[in-house]
Amino acid sequence: MAGYIEDRWLKKRPDKRTGKRERTARYGVGQRYRVKGIPGVQDRSFDTSEDAKQWLATATTDTKRGEFVDPRDGEITLADYIVDHWWPSRTDEPSTEGPMRSRIWNHIIPLLGDLPLRDIDASALRSFTAALLTRVETTTAEVIWGHLSSILTSAVDDQRLLRNPIKAHRSVKPPRRTEKKAKAWTRSVVDAVRSHLQDRYKFAVDLGLGLGLRQGEAFGLAEEDFDFEAGVVQIRRQLRWDIKGRPYFCLPKGGKTREVPLPHNLAPRAYSHFRRFPPTPCTLPWRNPEPPANALEARQRKRITVQLVLTSSHGNRIYYRTWNDRSWKPALAAAGLIKAVGEKVRTDGGRIRRRPLYAAPREDMFHVLRHTYASVQLEAGESVVSLSKWLGHSTPKVTLDHYAHFMPGAGHRGQLAMDAWLNQDQLEIVPEKSPAAEWIKKMITNLQVNGLTASGATMSVKYKETARGGLAVNIIEC
Repeated sequence: MAGYIEDRWLKKRPDKRTGKRERTARYGVGQRYRVKGIPGVQDRSFDTSEDAKQWLATATTDTKRGEFVDPRDGEITLADYIVDHWWPSRTDEPSTEGPMRSRIWNHIIPLLGDLPLRDIDASALRSFTAALLTRVETTTAEVIWGHLSSILTSAVDDQRLLRNPIKAHRSVKPPRRTEKKAKAWTRSVVDAVRSHLQDRYKFAVDLGLGLGLRQGEAFGLAEEDFDFEAGVVQIRRQLRWDIKGRPYFCLPKGGKTREVPLPHNLAPRAYSHFRRFPPTPCTLPWRNPEPPANALEARQRKRITVQLVLTSSHGNRIYYRTWNDRSWKPALAAAGLIKAVGEKVRTDGGRIRRRPLYAAPREDMFHVLRHTYASVQLEAGESVVSLSKWLGHSTPKVTLDHYAHFMPGAGHRGQLAMDAWLNQDQLEIVPEKSPAAEWIKKMITNLQVNGLTASGATMSVKYKETARGGLAVNIIEC
């Protein structure tokens, strides 16, 4: 049998003359009993034989089940585990890595970092949530909670925890953001914002609205991505910036390239924009702006040249923060959507320059054009499957979760069918002795169904009394 208990104070074999076990050199020093011989399990010492026997039995059983976790491995603090084990193994995109590191080092480590992994229990997690919500909004808190769950799940995989305490305790509730439906602009709002943008940036609105592009995809779009003969646009890259402000190209979100139909009326706008503002070549590294450390990274981060269709007035690629602050938000303000909340004063060459500051809500930033694109498609009756493909969503379910409220008649078709069931004017004769007869006589006729019947819609509803005295209702034709 694998695993046994060793007495460290007495020799294993008794003396041949006295028949007694002699003392070892460790007699009276340290813990007496040591559990040894369990495959893949580090030896452990105890003061009493009962404790040693109990731990041996538990460890042996858990090892056979593949569930053994040595409690000593969970003595490492959360901060040490993150810094020494979890973070170095991450392979995130540079644009994702910076914000994630900031959230972990600014919130998770200060609030929970001093606790050993094994001491992160339900009470500690509830206290963490309460403290976190005093520091950040619920939207950010939900993201940070996801980071913590990922860290603890990795600790389970590394056999430092038996289970993830976030998932093991029912009393632990993650912070939840307030659910907000995606917002879409009306045509008048889109036209107003577009009219107040610089001429070279008006095409950005056309791309977001006509193709459903994300901001980085629009800024990374090239002239060669337009196939006017086939009537499609290839979405093959996006322009991103790391936390140090270094630009680079990478695949669209989720690593998914896609093909989006080119609206007929967008094509002439594209031709016009290309003539007025010729595409500018831009050479940037692929995937990561960090200098490569070996030949493999050199191949993966090889610089590519793209003929960008959207560039700054100086002919450079667009830095999204500058563009948002100096082009997009002023256009929102000019259209009456937002107001200035302050002023930024800067001294430049002895001259004092003043610039208004705006705090635009998230729902009015460039992404609203993508929502508007989705709303127009769904209201026109376009397939959710096709729209999901054009938007680059992982599944149609994601599209439905975000944009179901844009679908025409959502929630009304079932209501119309029920109204048809309950329309007194179109009912067939119900047996007088039926328990539902008196109830049906008192029903209030639905005005919406009356409108349908007045317009010539035919509906036939059959009623049948069941053996138990109930009422079965079937729509035959509507």
